[in-house]
Amino acid sequence: MKVTHIGLTGMMASGKGEIIKVLEELGYRYTSLSDYVREKAASTERTVTRNEMQDIGNMLRSKGGPGILGKMAREKIESLPPESWVIDGIRNPHEVTELRKLESFKLLAVISGRDLILKRLMQRMRDTDIADPKQLNERLDREMGKNEPEGGQQVGKCIEISDHFIDNNGSLDDLREKIFETLRIMEEKNG
Repeated sequence: MKVTHIGLTGMMASGKGEIIKVLEELGYRYTSLSDYVREKAASTERTVTRNEMQDIGNMLRSKGGPGILGKMAREKIESLPPESWVIDGIRNPHEVTELRKLESFKLLAVISGRDLILKRLMQRMRDTDIADPKQLNERLDREMGKNEPEGGQQVGKCIEISDHFIDNNGSLDDLREKIFETLRIMEEKNG
């Protein structure tokens, strides 16, 4: 397998986790920009809400620059022997800029309808997802960039600058087919 790096962006519950599972089966290593946010959140010694996680991410970007989480992930990958990586949790275009410094990096946007995302959020019942539909919609709006600073969450802008797109409004089997088709296209373009 040729060394490639695939970054994932998209709204929460859009299907990024399912794509990660497939890529890991194919030998990709996994990292997430959210790992650095969770690491900082762990120092609070209490359960942190999704809203607080977003605030911590914004604080890290405010202190280290809007691309800091992407830079941290890039430096981690560069410090290790060459392997293919899938990088999740990309929520700001400046993170994409940092990750594009990796050889063979492509950004993949996962797109799902909002109603389906809300349904998935209510079904998966993660601690950070528990909320009523109004609160979940507000979180989705914030994640997409509504009322967020330049260094805040800007998933909508990340989607706009993506290299490839996967529409995930169907079954898991449909999603798997789309992943393999996207990988084939990526390989053809990279020669």
